[in-house]
Amino acid sequence: MLLMWRAVSIAAIAVGAVNGRSAEPAARPNIVFILLDDLRWNALGCMGHPTARTPHIDRLAKEGALFRNFFVTTPLCSPSRGSFLTGQYAHTHKVTTNGPRTDFSHKLVTFPLLLQRAGYTTAWVGKMHMGNDDSPRPGFDRWVSFKGQGEYENPEINIDGTSRKMEGYMTDILTQFAVDFVRTPHRRPFLLYLSHKAVHSPNIPAPRHRELYAGAKIEFAPSLNASRATKPALAKVSQHQVTEAGSLNHLRMLAAVDEGIGDLLAALEATGQLDRTFVMFTSDNGLFWGEHGLLSKRLAYEEAIRAPLLVRYPQLVKAGTVLDEFALNIDVAPTLLELGGAGLPDTVQGRSLLPLFRSGSVAWRTSFLTEYFKETPTDRYPEWFAVRTARWKYIRHSGLPDADEFYDLAADPYEMRNLAAEPAAAAELRTARLELDRLLVATGAK
Repeated sequence: MLLMWRAVSIAAIAVGAVNGRSAEPAARPNIVFILLDDLRWNALGCMGHPTARTPHIDRLAKEGALFRNFFVTTPLCSPSRGSFLTGQYAHTHKVTTNGPRTDFSHKLVTFPLLLQRAGYTTAWVGKMHMGNDDSPRPGFDRWVSFKGQGEYENPEINIDGTSRKMEGYMTDILTQFAVDFVRTPHRRPFLLYLSHKAVHSPNIPAPRHRELYAGAKIEFAPSLNASRATKPALAKVSQHQVTEAGSLNHLRMLAAVDEGIGDLLAALEATGQLDRTFVMFTSDNGLFWGEHGLLSKRLAYEEAIRAPLLVRYPQLVKAGTVLDEFALNIDVAPTLLELGGAGLPDTVQGRSLLPLFRSGSVAWRTSFLTEYFKETPTDRYPEWFAVRTARWKYIRHSGLPDADEFYDLAADPYEMRNLAAEPAAAAELRTARLELDRLLVATGAK
């Protein structure tokens, strides 16, 4: 909803050496990976949202690093989650839709599995969302999950293979399991994968937060309900009206997550592990809040493919670091595998982000591929492939040759003016098409 954000409030500090030397961890750290569902990249206080109060999440950015250009390679829950776990594009790991993918999820070679083999004690707490199956997946010493989307209130939880009805609010329940795992003595480094149901719809805040932000207003983007006249691929996609109440409830659900992260950081501190733990916070994709008349995700516009990414680890990451390099969800697995001293499979398609925290310049990607595959033959959302650079975005819709979209993000950050048919943009469009073709070949999508 909100794309009219304030400037990021954290001062940009150059990435590099601490006290003039490259900072390297002394030993393998603990890892806490926190994944939310459908959290927009700019719906946090540290990203300049004028309403959201997220002090504990903001602490990660203040004491660590904030990525201003983090993207997912498929803006849909199951494919994106597969990419986080494997470091692969959806067209490689084959979890391409939200449909029945239980068999795939049990066979994936994931970074938790590889870290477990490398000596880590591993725990999964929360949403799997690859099929409806809540049974334990390979690679975890501790398993806490639920079927499909689960329920916010009084959910049924699978604890190490046994289902149990719980009383309370889902976010709080998952937080308590995570805190208990952290407080348990470990003789080896541990990985905690905390995968929240929040802030996915339905928008049901915790009872204590239902009056939070009472009277607050939401600043909607200029593209709210914007014309689709130059976007023929959206012809069959329903047009929705966003409500301020729904938007505020989204932020109210986030409040319980923020409190839980405060509890988790406190548990790490109380057990003397906080500064020896690499904490990473992100989301599986973004979410439309009425831009172009859209809700949900599934499209190549910024609101869907962009997500937050925060990292705290003082042994390597200087406090207050702000990074503008393109980072992708397929980069998470190689980052955490390198950090944990585990081998990197040849099938990994992402890059470790750790060099960005070290001294010296790093040659980095200047473009990236993102993609979406039809979920059913009657899916209203068209299949597409897109390339994004610092300035340009080109979207190609499969089977719709006259529906290309091309945007100058510098002049049109809300993607309201499609330049694909404008002669003045022909040269840049030709370059973008060639770059998309190159990336499709390079990643094995074509």
